Amino acid sequence: MTGRPPPVERIRVLVVDDEALARRRLRALLESEPRVEVVGEAESGTAAVRLLRELEVDLLLLDIQMPGLDGFGVVRAIPPDEMPLVMFVTAYDEYAVSAFDVNAVDYVLKPVVESRFRLGLDRAIERLAQPRGDVTAAVMAALERISSPAQAKRIPIRTENGVTFLRATDLDWAEVDGSMIRLHVGRETHVIRETMAEFEQRVPANGFLRIHRSRLVNVERVREVQPWFKGDFLLILHDGTRLVSGRTYRERVKQLLR
Repeated sequence: MTGRPPPVERIRVLVVDDEALARRRLRALLESEPRVEVVGEAESGTAAVRLLRELEVDLLLLDIQMPGLDGFGVVRAIPPDEMPLVMFVTAYDEYAVSAFDVNAVDYVLKPVVESRFRLGLDRAIERLAQPRGDVTAAVMAALERISSPAQAKRIPIRTENGVTFLRATDLDWAEVDGSMIRLHVGRETHVIRETMAEFEQRVPANGFLRIHRSRLVNVERVREVQPWFKGDFLLILHDGTRLVSGRTYRERVKQLLR
């Protein structure tokens, strides 16, 4: 008898986040954890899916809001019987992330706090002892619960200091700005990295209207609608902003006139 403790069985972890700083933060937290082996990292959902098919992974640390294939898309792309345990690392607010708090699924809210991360890791390791079917069922159940656009009451916006939350109802209008979406809130503007189609799915459907392929407006901010050239419409907001609708969105704008 040597008196030495038995070796710790290490779990294989894949880190997925589109921001290098966020990946470094997670790696730094995992380096001091003897129960963990980081088998890889990915900066996109597409790369994550590829690595999940190539590597043996027990635990997936997965960001949700990524350009292109987001965290939801990653989960959907992997067959349920091949899906590892998922711990979401997310900027979603408490209302949305509460749906993650079910068996075999955990979340860590950005910016990541070490104590909360350690707790999540402990819970994940405990859940890995469950039968694989139980883990898979919980992942898919959580995914369905959080995928509903109606739950997006606040919009997480990444800043240099972390994450700030914008209430969806405070948004006046949004426009495409290159590969970004520019959000107009009074005299302030914020930029988030996603497509207009993705953003449209996240805001309450009964409060926002897509009027152009590159513009979306809070209907409560519309003061006046006027006929415009070639059947389009001019929308004037309460602050005087003037927005022109697009041809394929005419019928949507007409809903405001009924």
